[in-house]
Amino acid sequence: MKPEISKALEVIKSGVAQLIPEEDLIKKLSRGTTLKIKLGLDPTAPDLHLGHAVVLGKLRQFQDLGHEVTFLIGDYTARIGDPSGKSKTRPVLNDEDIDRNAKTYFEQVSRILDPKKTVVRYNGEWLSKLTFADVIKLCGKVTLAQITEREDFAKRLKENSSISMHELLYPLMQGYDSVALQSDVELGGTDQTFNLLMGRHLQGHYGQEPQVILTMPILEGLDGVQKMSKSLGNYVGLWEEAPVAYGKLMSVSDTLMWRYYLLLCGKTEAEVAALQKGVAEQSLHPMKLKKEMAFIIIKRFWSEKDAEAAQQQFEALFQKHDYSAAKEVELPAGTEKSLWIVDLLKVLGAITSSSDAKRLIESKAVEVDENPITDFKAMIAWKSGMVIKVGKHRIYKIK
Repeated sequence: MKPEISKALEVIKSGVAQLIPEEDLIKKLSRGTTLKIKLGLDPTAPDLHLGHAVVLGKLRQFQDLGHEVTFLIGDYTARIGDPSGKSKTRPVLNDEDIDRNAKTYFEQVSRILDPKKTVVRYNGEWLSKLTFADVIKLCGKVTLAQITEREDFAKRLKENSSISMHELLYPLMQGYDSVALQSDVELGGTDQTFNLLMGRHLQGHYGQEPQVILTMPILEGLDGVQKMSKSLGNYVGLWEEAPVAYGKLMSVSDTLMWRYYLLLCGKTEAEVAALQKGVAEQSLHPMKLKKEMAFIIIKRFWSEKDAEAAQQQFEALFQKHDYSAAKEVELPAGTEKSLWIVDLLKVLGAITSSSDAKRLIESKAVEVDENPITDFKAMIAWKSGMVIKVGKHRIYKIK
């Protein structure tokens, strides 16, 4: 294997969960031609977080290696909703929600991908043009047994849970996307393996060279247990301000830090192993490494200027205890002088739901002027200069 192919393969494989099959990728790379790399996302929600950034970061690596990247917005498949991992049929989105979410998706992914080197496509371009005869022909290329082998479908059948006919078509629609784009490599999370393999299967039926499948691990959230999710409150949103994101990243455990180095910082497994060895030999301090991790992530997905400002603010707040550096929030005119703690946290932008507040309060992670709040029903008589601490590394100051 040529040295340049070996080096490219090392970068591509770093942090990857599955590469199916590796020999096909080596063969494609060895030709020295530009490969067509595909990632599809359905615009089912307006906000992306660092969990999405794992696969987007890998896509950026392909761009940096000189390959053609297509970011596919599943405006048509979003009408069904990906059944992967779902125990019941997903609600159908309307066209307005899909269009709005699609617009915000591109704005957010442009912070990770090079927009000048990114081809943006919508699968409605071809799926909407398929006739009923085309759909029947497509369905004829796969058996019902193959479709129901899917873990989520098999589980729902076993539990006598309903499966709508349109859900069975989803893997075929996503697979047909690969045919339409003639992709060489398709990326996705590990929960997408079945759908990605369907693309490989259909390409063979349409006389194309089957694509290589590359899946990325599901990123654990800040709690280090469950996958990163906005609904679970363990996320770092790409839409959040850099100091807030930096503070959240500093709250992860020393163990979880290595996963973030590997999946979000672009480090190879060998580089992460070297850092771990440094900690074990006490030549490197975990706190210093965690600050470097947070800086790299903010620089990579926000900007270097944001990373520098966020780190300076963190050091002022948590190492020098200078609360003048806290994020100042002006409460809206007419706000009542006494607020339910949950409403206060919502106004500050510290939470997105009451359940998020309940979780934080029950874990004693909310303080008002250094006094822990343990009562979910507490009323707070707010005043100018009041400091509210949420979690380990988020501090707000009322103007």
